[in-house]
Amino acid sequence: MSYAVKEVFYTLQGEGAQAGRAAVFCRFAGCNLWSGLERDRATARCRFCDTDFRGTDGEGGGHFADAEQLAAAIVACWPRAAALGATPYVVCTGGEPALQLDDVLVAALHARGFEVGVETNGTLALPGGIDWVCVSPKAGAELVVRRGDELKLIYPQPGAEPERYIALDFDHHVLQPLDDAERAVHTEAAAAYCLADPRWRLGIQMHKLVGLP
Repeated sequence: MSYAVKEVFYTLQGEGAQAGRAAVFCRFAGCNLWSGLERDRATARCRFCDTDFRGTDGEGGGHFADAEQLAAAIVACWPRAAALGATPYVVCTGGEPALQLDDVLVAALHARGFEVGVETNGTLALPGGIDWVCVSPKAGAELVVRRGDELKLIYPQPGAEPERYIALDFDHHVLQPLDDAERAVHTEAAAAYCLADPRWRLGIQMHKLVGLP
């Protein structure tokens, strides 16, 4: 199959349990919970997304004819110097990567020595073989992916309270403060929740603090 990709770039993972790790980000175009158009935000199932996933005009983005072509573009972003003793890592994100990510692309990336991570809203089934599964639930959207490595919950979300998810089979449960005009208030509330229930960890968007993409 072909792939529509917004952007492909090298950076540090800025969120969650893998924060600080060098990674190539492959941001797929499109999402099943929001069109990406501001005029549709008020009626979207995800109303707080802060990511531009529309089109294929970002850094390294485009239409890729097959998995080999996209895998080669991802490999090209990983610096040669970083290969010394470090396992290459790619984060497949979006939008919603599960709309396009498939077994063929995962296999092509593994064949090139990459660990493959995914950041998904969890409403669509994932291909097999993914090395790191991070699910970020959205209120009102039914979870299909109910186990993985990391559950990253934006907080607060009415209808998506932490107690709804703590029993799911994830190795890490992360509360990430909602980034809006009340971010400081949300951060204080999320920290208080983690102190009250230590099964949760506080997640901060490190990349925004240090000016990374």
